[in-house]
Amino acid sequence: MSDRPETSAPASEPALRRSLGPMQLFAYTLGGMLGAGIYGLIGQAAGQLGGAVWLGFAVAMVAALLTGLSYASLGSRHPRAGGAAYVVQRGFGRPLLTWTVGLAVMASSLTSVATQSRVVAENLGQLIGLPDAPPVFIAFGFLLLVAGLVARGIRESMWMNILCTVVEAGGLLLVIAVGLPWIGQADLMETPNAEGLSATLLLQGAILTFFAFIGFEDTLNVAEECHDPQRTIPIGIVSAMLVATVLYMAVAVVAVSVVPWRELAAASGPLAEVMTRAAPWLPPSVYIGITIFAVANTALLNYVTASRLTYGMSRQGLLPAVLGRVHERTRTPYIAVGVLFVAVVALMLAGNIAQLASATVLLLLAVFACVNIALLVLQRRPGEARGGFEVPRFVPALGALVCIALLLNRVAGGDWRAPALAGAVLFVILLSFMVMRPRAVAEPA
Repeated sequence: MSDRPETSAPASEPALRRSLGPMQLFAYTLGGMLGAGIYGLIGQAAGQLGGAVWLGFAVAMVAALLTGLSYASLGSRHPRAGGAAYVVQRGFGRPLLTWTVGLAVMASSLTSVATQSRVVAENLGQLIGLPDAPPVFIAFGFLLLVAGLVARGIRESMWMNILCTVVEAGGLLLVIAVGLPWIGQADLMETPNAEGLSATLLLQGAILTFFAFIGFEDTLNVAEECHDPQRTIPIGIVSAMLVATVLYMAVAVVAVSVVPWRELAAASGPLAEVMTRAAPWLPPSVYIGITIFAVANTALLNYVTASRLTYGMSRQGLLPAVLGRVHERTRTPYIAVGVLFVAVVALMLAGNIAQLASATVLLLLAVFACVNIALLVLQRRPGEARGGFEVPRFVPALGALVCIALLLNRVAGGDWRAPALAGAVLFVILLSFMVMRPRAVAEPA
């Protein structure tokens, strides 16, 4: 198939550079999931599922894969920067909905970058022996480095992503390797409930572990920079989700074997605790270094996603045209990268925005539901071009239902702060649409 995008930049302007193959996209997708996934969730999941935490990851993968397959299909149909915003506009033709979806994804990316910059600063200060160093200055330097890398080029960003992904995947493989002698010492079906494993308990655990797979949605935003995206995007998304599942399940088995699940649930750093017990000879600095690479990779990929989303929405006419300019030499949306740098630094300076980051993840579930429904609409539309990777209609239908159920469960979960903040972010997004009144939404090609 042709590498030419469905709608390209005007002939007088440079376009994004196509340089990503299946391996780079696999690393891009896998890195996005590993960095924000099991490193933070394994303890909470053990508290809910006990020794059967590995089974929760298996069920969560099935649920997440439904939406992952929808994204893979849409990527093969419409490989466009702008990702979810483009396909929602293509499916529904409603500028307000497109605007909301696009800015919700952007808000999630930017709050993630700002949060991760603080985590990198704290861990880096600890690693180099300067725990009292002002984290703001380290975080600012880190953000400047990431923005410079993203502006420099997609190839450079992807090489750094591959390096970070190898390190963070290596960290999980290290956990598995040192914990192998402990396998068989724990009951892998023991649960906190006296009744044992039940469908309700498994569902609750799967709802939590589902968030370990968030990251695959970033892949759609670099579609215009892929060679043969109709083939590359499905390979990248599906293969990365399957590999992540194997790693997650293996780490879960090892973790509850080395550290009893009750203690694992109470540990402030679950995997660090596993390493301390299974490999006391390993210097703590090694795992701190792995954490830095994992968190930095998440920040890098979210920055790339936000910049390509901004570029795509500009090309649609939803954001100012200047944000869609591509540098003639680097072939990156350099103005979008610069504007986002100002925004993410402001968020970083705002202090602890972890609750805001959690709120924007809630919005992502609503975005996933919209994207699944958009695929259903496109599948039923007469004359709509098919992609290189088609899925049955029940896949997006079930994907949408799963995402809506997850969203309702999180909203009704008892902690009102994240849903309230999500509502506030949504209100600001809707208010900004009324103020800016974007009208010239480009017709899908």
